[in-house]
Amino acid sequence: MKSDRSEIGDRAAIAGIGQTEFSKDSGRSELRLALEAISAALDDAGLRPEDVDGMATFTMDNNPEIEINRYLGGGDLKFFSRTHYGGGAACAPILHAAMAVATGVCDVVVCYRAMNERSQQRFGAGVQGRPPMPVPEVVHFGWHSPYGLLTPASWVAMNARRAMHEYGITSEDFGRISVADRKHAATNPKAWFFEKPITLEDHQRSRWIVEPLRLLDCCQESDGAVAVVVTSLERARDLRSPPVRIAAAAQGATTDQQMMTRYYSEDILGLPEMGLVARQLYQTAGVGPGDVATAIFYDHFTPFVLTQIEEFGFCGRGEAKDFIKGGNIELGGGLPINPHGGQLGEAYIHGMNGIAEGVRQVRGTAVNQVEGAEHVIVTAGTGVPTSGLILGVG
Repeated sequence: MKSDRSEIGDRAAIAGIGQTEFSKDSGRSELRLALEAISAALDDAGLRPEDVDGMATFTMDNNPEIEINRYLGGGDLKFFSRTHYGGGAACAPILHAAMAVATGVCDVVVCYRAMNERSQQRFGAGVQGRPPMPVPEVVHFGWHSPYGLLTPASWVAMNARRAMHEYGITSEDFGRISVADRKHAATNPKAWFFEKPITLEDHQRSRWIVEPLRLLDCCQESDGAVAVVVTSLERARDLRSPPVRIAAAAQGATTDQQMMTRYYSEDILGLPEMGLVARQLYQTAGVGPGDVATAIFYDHFTPFVLTQIEEFGFCGRGEAKDFIKGGNIELGGGLPINPHGGQLGEAYIHGMNGIAEGVRQVRGTAVNQVEGAEHVIVTAGTGVPTSGLILGVG
């Protein structure tokens, strides 16, 4: 039953998407990347910079809204917002934009993320070397950094090892996620790993990063930008490209929430914040797992893709390792995931490229199109306060 608490799905839609190429060395500033992606998204929608009166992005983005607006040649801004918690923010700017449009705060919101997270800095390098500061933002590192847990890979490895112990998951099960993503990326000309599929044997031969995670369990570090234009569903229907309805959007943070290091909770298994998001999305959109044709799962590390499959109700707890076998998550399977190749295969733009793929799937314009994609799930970063979307036909 559709929730009465939200009318976003009847009022807000994605009208345009744009992106740069994805690379390891863009050769230009993050501001330039953002402007290129936003200009492409506005062109896709058939809108002008002066039509934009709202902006939304991540706290981690280095491009101030007023600078973006100035260089675009835009007008007055009535709304701007930023979301914390790294990749957990990915879908939240869309939620905030949809709320702003649905409530009449503004008319057209641009959501963007631009990053040179390979050439400008090594995004996955970790927290070693940070000066100690007595502020809540960083003090929690004192609970795990002294034990050698310094990088995102090491933080996820703890959860992954516990899941392996509890459910009999193997490294090969993690590898099946990598194989599926790389298979899809291999037929996506926009993907960094275009024409470069891998086998399960390739995964098993890749070097250890932090046991039980191998190199091919870890997403890329990428340069690039993605932008999304949100406006009213009514207006979107009169614009250049087919509208994609924001059927549901949600954020979630749960009791004992930490930044990928929920080690002091009663149970470190699962992703309760993603379960909270999943329940909100299904309730608001009035759909269930059986109505979803494809899912764009945030795949910064393979173990958490398994957990997301369970949190969204596609199988029971501990059953994802069996759910993913036999090509079930590949094109032609029961639930194709990340048809663009995901962050493992296409690029790591902090989840925003997954939103663009969700839009293409609903429009029917994806390079690896899933048949009957009337409802598509898109998720944000896992192990952190997070967010998610269900996109639908407009």
